[in-house]
Amino acid sequence: MVQRLFQILKFALNYKGVTLLNILFNILSVIFSILSIGTFIPLLDLIIIKDTDDYAKILEQGAPILEFSPQYLLNKINYELAVKLTEDPDLGKLNALLFLCIIIFVLFTLKNLFRYLAMYFVAVLRNGIMRDLRNQLFSKLTKLHVNFFNNERKGDIISKMSNDVQDIEWSVLTSIEMVFRDPIAIVFYMSAIIFLSPKLTIFVLILLPVAGLLIGSVGKSLRKTSEKGQQVLGVVISHIEEAISGLRIIKAFNAEEKIRERFYKTNEEYKTLMTSMYRKRDLASPMSEFLSVIVMLTITWFGGKLIIESNGQEGLTGSEFLVYIGLFSQIIPHAKSLTTAYLNMQKGAASAKRIDEILNVENQVKEPEKPETFQAFKNRVTYENVDFEYVEGQTVLKDVSFEIEKGQTVALVGASGGGKSTIADLLPRFFDPTSGAIKVDGVDIRRLPVKALRSLFGIVTQQSILFNDSVKNNIAFGMSGVPDEAIVKAAKIANAHEFIVDLSDQYNTNIGDQGTKLSGGQKQRLSIARAVLNDPEILILDEATSALDTESERLVQEALDKLMENRTTLVIAHRLSTVQNAHKILVVDKGRIIESGTHSELYELKGTYRNLCDLQSLS
Repeated sequence: MVQRLFQILKFALNYKGVTLLNILFNILSVIFSILSIGTFIPLLDLIIIKDTDDYAKILEQGAPILEFSPQYLLNKINYELAVKLTEDPDLGKLNALLFLCIIIFVLFTLKNLFRYLAMYFVAVLRNGIMRDLRNQLFSKLTKLHVNFFNNERKGDIISKMSNDVQDIEWSVLTSIEMVFRDPIAIVFYMSAIIFLSPKLTIFVLILLPVAGLLIGSVGKSLRKTSEKGQQVLGVVISHIEEAISGLRIIKAFNAEEKIRERFYKTNEEYKTLMTSMYRKRDLASPMSEFLSVIVMLTITWFGGKLIIESNGQEGLTGSEFLVYIGLFSQIIPHAKSLTTAYLNMQKGAASAKRIDEILNVENQVKEPEKPETFQAFKNRVTYENVDFEYVEGQTVLKDVSFEIEKGQTVALVGASGGGKSTIADLLPRFFDPTSGAIKVDGVDIRRLPVKALRSLFGIVTQQSILFNDSVKNNIAFGMSGVPDEAIVKAAKIANAHEFIVDLSDQYNTNIGDQGTKLSGGQKQRLSIARAVLNDPEILILDEATSALDTESERLVQEALDKLMENRTTLVIAHRLSTVQNAHKILVVDKGRIIESGTHSELYELKGTYRNLCDLQSLS
């Protein structure tokens, strides 16, 4: 737990200035708190215990010699009181009382001022850490290999990014002030009570660990329950995300009741876990208060016993004992606060562990240590004996070898699940081959800078990936400073300009979440316009027309034909009519290339490609 929380708190190193100021003002707050309470010793002596003769003796001893110690401060105050008492016998005691009240007022004012300043600076620290943590998490997610997201629930990732991060803010960083303040306060208060009575303080130090062990057992149980609760919450969010995404299918198959039952079951499990967690957490406060009362009463009995037995000759005086109790009573809320912080951190440790599951994932697609310099694509792309496994031991591609010459169109065809999309995904390094190599102009792509490599490609997939933004920003996605004329030109090439100008705000129209305000054909043409504007060296088309109606397919295919002119293209085709004119067609089956050639050559072979053509009535 300590290691995980330290990884979060290490963000505080970015805020050394405010952290040091917070610690400084916490120290000053505690010092003035001790002084303000300690001043009650001469106050009690003045009102209850000492008489004028006692102060006359103090005055006879002369002013105390300056030294840095609590005893000097007490002697100095008593000396000033003695002076006040002798100035005017009638009003001396009232003047002395007023003098003490002013001192106590000033000390308490300074204590609270410094306490506020400590909280003022810790707010910057707390919110800065949260910003940095969110930035690091999001940055890590955008850098991770695609296979990570294939193996994780989307809802669980969202839960980690939102609920777990929020839980750290509530449970850990709300306690950060306690972490920086309370240990300092306890050390200073303990020093003060040791100064007043070492014997009684030793007795205190025997009692406190017993209370700490009881509270620690509750914290350990709380952490386990919280960790399980966060896991179940991830499933709850995943169910919600799936229900929203698949609402049409749920309704079409009358599966509303089944989906609700699944959600209710998981939600009930989450409720039970959270109820248990809150009960354990809420037990901490009454338990710590109950233990504090027992400790306080025990100390009162033992301290009173010391005073009675010594009869004021040694050990504590009555006024010192009352101040001792006052100082110790200040330790209790700080100890209680530190206990609360500890329990909150136990709960937050579960969230920190889940966040670590993202932060500690090793990115399988790594930047080369010594990258090759790369200017432009000149000759060919080569796949050399490529094998690939998503999961160890389950082969997806086996011994895949082929070439794509610059300017050629190469098509991948075959049954679904054969490995066509995986072959295409390896080219921009969404994954890396298990064995073999993919080369661009003879250079292994793993030796090229990832950003430079991916800048070669424009990708249009079957499912259009659009963002909740304007038409213009979706076309110019990933680019900045693009003139409107270039965006319009790209839209015209993609056969998108006509429908765009009919939209309510034309190119500034917001298209909704994932482009929900557009039809399938319109979304696909926007994706093509984006690829046109990017002007890629190599184009990857992954069944870009298979999900469209006839009219939309015609418009999209015309746009693709314009985009493919004089451009190196890798096409994954479901409808074979779209790839008859490809320079090379590769038939992929069960992760292997089983046939290769032009349309006419493969058709004459009377093999798998011929069967596919006949099924689509293509000759």
